[in-house]
Amino acid sequence: MELKDFMDLSKLQRIQDKFSDATGLAAIAVGIHGEYLTEGSNFTDFCMKYTRGSEEGNRRCVKCDNECTGTYFCHAGLMDFSVDIKVGDEKVGAIIGGQVLPQAPDEESFRKIAIELGIDPDAYIAALRKVPVSTEKKIRASAELLGTIVNQLVNLEYFKNSNAGRLDTVKEEIGEAQSLTATISESTGNLKAIATKQRILALNASIEAARSGEAGVGFAVVAKNMQDLAAQSAVIYNDIEANAAKITDSITHLADAFDKK
Repeated sequence: MELKDFMDLSKLQRIQDKFSDATGLAAIAVGIHGEYLTEGSNFTDFCMKYTRGSEEGNRRCVKCDNECTGTYFCHAGLMDFSVDIKVGDEKVGAIIGGQVLPQAPDEESFRKIAIELGIDPDAYIAALRKVPVSTEKKIRASAELLGTIVNQLVNLEYFKNSNAGRLDTVKEEIGEAQSLTATISESTGNLKAIATKQRILALNASIEAARSGEAGVGFAVVAKNMQDLAAQSAVIYNDIEANAAKITDSITHLADAFDKK
């Protein structure tokens, strides 16, 4: 699974840019194969043009990239960070960056590093003076906050992407359920009308049986049973109609909730 398969990377870019603007830390998102997924934010010439631009400096930087995790001091004395981006327990990328000083630099020490790396010391120091300075506590807190925000965003995007089809299916089933409950209500109304006619017929039959005297006694019993059955049926139909109405209300509320998403 890869980030670009389910996420609009421009959203990640915007958060990354805002983070760098607010903290001064550099940041960039990388995929599970190490490829860049976003444009770098606030990357410094000190790191990118000079340190990584030299053969020995790049070798040391790559070693840090491969071996260091969390928030750490790089070989050049700056603080960097690497935070895994995960969906559940699966790693789908990382947000890396830093390139910030935890305190004012000792320029003479950096001149020595420049000589070791084969970099012009004066140009190196000029670039060093443009590197943001913060406290170690703020740098660690900022990196942790960025990791939390990015992971929340990524997991939300994954959920929305993976459940979009399921939600459409649920909405279709809701529509089908609404149609079925409407049919049940219509059929129940027809049955109630039949039960009313049964009561009227049973009443008429009872009247005719009474007029027939002894000859109509047996028929009167049948008519009475028909009246009782019609009355019981009407009660059942009323219950079905009431329950169908409740189901319809519940489905309507559920459909409204989906429409508001």
